[in-house]
Amino acid sequence: MKNRIAQRPHRRVIIRRAAHRTARRSARQIAGLLLCMGVAGAVATASADSSYDEFEPPVFNGCELVPGTQCANMDLSGGDFSNLDLQGANFAGSNLDNADFRHSNLRSVDFEGASLRHANLNRARMPNTHLRGADLSHASLIGLDSWSIYAQGATFDYADLTGANLEFARLTGASMQEAILLGSNLEMAWMNKVNLIGADLRDANLQESKMNITRLNNADMTGARIHYGNFQLAQMEGCTACPFDWD
Repeated sequence: MKNRIAQRPHRRVIIRRAAHRTARRSARQIAGLLLCMGVAGAVATASADSSYDEFEPPVFNGCELVPGTQCANMDLSGGDFSNLDLQGANFAGSNLDNADFRHSNLRSVDFEGASLRHANLNRARMPNTHLRGADLSHASLIGLDSWSIYAQGATFDYADLTGANLEFARLTGASMQEAILLGSNLEMAWMNKVNLIGADLRDANLQESKMNITRLNNADMTGARIHYGNFQLAQMEGCTACPFDWD
């Protein structure tokens, strides 16, 4: 009996030592696992950083599609430039026929002398954009946001500008023959000597616009707001709801 009692503390010591060894082994295993996870995370992060560093912007026919890009006098017809930030880009003199610029940021872009026939610019943002002498015949510009654009001498014949914001636009000498300007905003626009023959100006905002010597023959101005507009020497033969008694 005495020997059995004397062996019990010794057994407790052995059990405690075994437990300590097990705990140390488990701790080492956990530390190793955490180290592996850390290394894997570092590798993944490095891989992601590498992928980011290697990102290349889209390019179309040699033109890099980034803000401020210089793509003047290039053939970019049929290109997809939709949903892009092209602020400050230079497309002067380029062929952009049938190009797609929907929902793109075109602030301060230079389109001077460019051809944008049949182009799609629906809901593009074009404030302070340069369109002098550009050809936008048959283009779709529905919901265009283009206040204070410079489009002197530009061509918008048969273009659809339904709901477009052209406030403060410089359009002197432009041609908008049979263009659709339904519900468009042309408040305080410079439109002297503009060709608006057969244009649809229903419900347009023409308040304080300057339309001296403008050709409004066969145009439709039903519901248009013309408060403080200037129509001196404008041609209005065959026009619907034109201010014939303007003085």
